[in-house]
Amino acid sequence: MDFSLSEEQLMIQKAAREFAQQQCLPGVIDRDEKQMVPKEQLLQLAELGFMGMMVSPDYGGAGMDTISYVLAMEEISKIDSSVSVAMSVNNSLVCWGLENFANEQQKQQYLIPLAQGKKEGKLYIGAFLLSEPEAGSDATHQHTEAKDMGDHYVINGIKNWITNGSTASVYLVIAQTDYTKGHKGINAFIVEKDTPGISVGVKENKLGIRGSDTHAISFTDVKVPKSNRIGEEGFGFNFAMKTLNGGRIGIAAQALGIASGAYELALAYSKQRKTFGKPIHEHQAIQFKLAEMATKIETARLLCFKSAWEKDQHVDYTTSAAMAKLYASDTAMWVTTEAVQVHGGYGFVKEFHVERLMRDAKITQIYEGTSEIQKMVIGRSITK
Repeated sequence: MDFSLSEEQLMIQKAAREFAQQQCLPGVIDRDEKQMVPKEQLLQLAELGFMGMMVSPDYGGAGMDTISYVLAMEEISKIDSSVSVAMSVNNSLVCWGLENFANEQQKQQYLIPLAQGKKEGKLYIGAFLLSEPEAGSDATHQHTEAKDMGDHYVINGIKNWITNGSTASVYLVIAQTDYTKGHKGINAFIVEKDTPGISVGVKENKLGIRGSDTHAISFTDVKVPKSNRIGEEGFGFNFAMKTLNGGRIGIAAQALGIASGAYELALAYSKQRKTFGKPIHEHQAIQFKLAEMATKIETARLLCFKSAWEKDQHVDYTTSAAMAKLYASDTAMWVTTEAVQVHGGYGFVKEFHVERLMRDAKITQIYEGTSEIQKMVIGRSITK
């Protein structure tokens, strides 16, 4: 068992850290307050090859392993989770889903520019459209309908909580074709955003990840050619579930980064701030907080690495990914709350960053499968 990182992985980690510090940190508070989508940073990520990190170079990707992806996600999430969630969706959900389940024509047309993150010099990313007003954790009950019209489908319905909603050029849409078959009547489609009949709702005003481009997307008689269906008829639900497994590793890494960022800020502050004649990290109450933060973060990191390793080994990583997301997201929420406490009154002030990290942490317990769903996945696995 080898816990050391390779030279290439260390280089990727360093590049991600420098990008986060130099390109994401300046203006991060302003982008959060004004809910500004970080398009400039996303285009810079594309230049680094981070929008299709695990995609084969044959399809425009960087051909990196999943551990490298986790390392990059952690470093970027320490600074700006609105950047890292867009990166996560494009990598884990959109590119991975297409590379593993799309046909060759679909890969050539869509995967290559998505993996590169740009097309003709402009940002080119994707979005994953599964959630609906009445189909969140219970994804089997899709109300968005894709009616089979012979050589094409006609899609009607509403999707919500869509990351990259207005920024994306390509949507992967999960919709019901045959209600009599339940989840076996669900299909997945590649839909270009500028297709007639698509309407993007207003940007959601959120507690955290406020720069993230979150919208509801409406479909009114949207025509999609049959050639844009992913996989065989009725494969859509399986496509969504398989894709979300990998997505959970990305969000676990995001949660890990949020926790790590808050811990690093709290540790640095504890060495600067003095009370009763000594730095506050010398007080046992603060030292114990820091010790528990460090332990929880290291545990979360190991869970992330294990699930990433299993994914790269092409073994079933469903349970490990669920465990990583469950634990890392809970850790992010706990560590960021404690980091605010370590900062005292300054933790409540925006310029010290930890209050933003605390707000960002909460969503990691909700999206791409709530903590309760992760417990269901784990519970079913261990009781088989």
